[in-house]
Amino acid sequence: MLLNLDFAKAFLTSKIRSERAASLVEYALLVALIAVVCIVAVTTLGENAASKFDSVSDAL
Repeated sequence: MLLNLDFAKAFLTSKIRSERAASLVEYALLVALIAVVCIVAVTTLGENAASKFDSVSDAL
């Protein structure tokens, strides 16, 4: 009976650890995706802002 309890404990412990690792990977992927979206947004908005400043500068 003790062997079965040890096996169950080891099995549950390994499942908890593997889910933690999977969650960590998912969060890392989400952070990377958010960083890429932010970089693209800042680049696009920066180019638009630069063109607006150029048009205002030319108008003056």
